Amino acid sequence: MKRTLFYIALIAVWELVYRIFVELFKIWKPYVFPSPVSVAETFIRLLDNNVLFIAIWATTKRMVIGYLISLIAGIILGLSIVKFGFLDRNLRPLILGFQTLPSVCWLPFAILWYGLSEKAIIFVTAIGSLFSITLAVESGIKNVNPLYIKAAKTMGAKGITLYLNVIIPASLPYVISGMKQGWSFAFRALMAGEMLFATKGLGQVLMVGRDLADMSQVISVMIVTIIFGLVVEKAIFGPLENQIRLRWGLKNT
Repeated sequence: MKRTLFYIALIAVWELVYRIFVELFKIWKPYVFPSPVSVAETFIRLLDNNVLFIAIWATTKRMVIGYLISLIAGIILGLSIVKFGFLDRNLRPLILGFQTLPSVCWLPFAILWYGLSEKAIIFVTAIGSLFSITLAVESGIKNVNPLYIKAAKTMGAKGITLYLNVIIPASLPYVISGMKQGWSFAFRALMAGEMLFATKGLGQVLMVGRDLADMSQVISVMIVTIIFGLVVEKAIFGPLENQIRLRWGLKNT
């Protein structure tokens, strides 16, 4: 209830600022600072003509494909770095360097490899989260309590059995955090790709709003993007993280 009141108050302040600076003093133009009503009308228009539904579907499809690719590749890379000392010494510093590289820097690379195509956007999405997931897996496994491993070995566990029954489950709190962070990076990379050369998607609708100088459309898409991220957090990563933390005694019921 308090949260709802807070958001209502926030919209009221927005409307007040609009009336003072746009309607009363005419300091800003309506297309530069739209009112909440104007944004709501644009949002409804985008829903009525199915633009938003098509864009959300296109963005979701690219996101799922790109993220799954980065998840599989990141887990394999992370496990390989932990397993092989050569990769730990030589590949890990390189991945740390790539991690600091903004995802948008991969766009020219993707265009030269794949052209202005769907593959280029998915590549940028996957590469945007690959390194954070890799580092999370590597860090999670390295930070497993040595007592767990010693106890498991005492009971005869070794090799793949040790990994599957002890090491990987114990590293899950780190891995889930890395997956969540990777999702954020992937989504940012995806939006950058869609804004540059996609023919449909939330990023493309955002750029159409910019080209038409329609600030209401820009804000509408931004709000949808925020809601999209919150839904994923509340429906997938939040419950998953809570479950893992409860399982490992890192959080009380």
